[in-house]
Amino acid sequence: MNRKELEPDSSPQAAFGARIRSMREAKGWMQEGLAERTGYSSTHISAVETGRKMPTLRFSRRADRAFGIEETVDTFERQWREIRHGSLLEGFPQYVGYEGRAVELRLYNIGIIPGLLQTPEYARALANSAVRRGAIVQEQADERVSFLAERQAALVRPNPPMLFVIMDESCIRRPIGGADVMDAQLARLIEVAEMPNTLLQIAPYEIGELRTFDLPVNLLTLPDRSVICYAESQVQGHLERESTSVLPMLTAYHQLQAEALSQKASMAMIRQLRKGTS
Repeated sequence: MNRKELEPDSSPQAAFGARIRSMREAKGWMQEGLAERTGYSSTHISAVETGRKMPTLRFSRRADRAFGIEETVDTFERQWREIRHGSLLEGFPQYVGYEGRAVELRLYNIGIIPGLLQTPEYARALANSAVRRGAIVQEQADERVSFLAERQAALVRPNPPMLFVIMDESCIRRPIGGADVMDAQLARLIEVAEMPNTLLQIAPYEIGELRTFDLPVNLLTLPDRSVICYAESQVQGHLERESTSVLPMLTAYHQLQAEALSQKASMAMIRQLRKGTS
């Protein structure tokens, strides 16, 4: 039987296929064996393994079940999402895999409302701006907005995570998408603040040098109580798991919480801004 040599470094799709083959062979299964366990034909398995056929979400989930890796962080579903969302910032798809499992989320943003709190219209305004600048194409913009909706569903799932949000004052003062879009976005922030699993605070300009972060930072507490940190520059996202690096970031977040306005005062600022009196 002819065996095609794989080149997993040639593309994310090829890496997916090579991993399927590697794990199948580690189990001692023929392609027919994996086909039987996933409900696909052996021809389909071969096409995915050799990179001739793009994997689907359905296939990825069935492969996870077949290999017994559904509850791990290295699922085929996660890898499929990385392929699908290749237009996203490097490092971000990996972060999202953890975000969906987190029991606590601590977010800090500058200039832009955090994605988990954005209205579709606000998100669309940002995505369309990137299209006009030539940074992405329209298909990628549509994908970003769709992907954001998937992430936001985690906030209303059974046993939702505790969500802590600190926004620099610039987030609520920077006009995005026009007056109507911005007003609806500010209204959405008030709604989120009323959720029982949410604490939302504004870090006002007046705190000056006491602001502990100069870039957006996300801190996730996982079910095993470990904490990971995700931070972004303009061109790259970085996921950090080492406690020696993450714990100082958690300390800095708590220090920023102490300097930020209370949720009550933060909501008062947002309401004043909506009225045009701030």
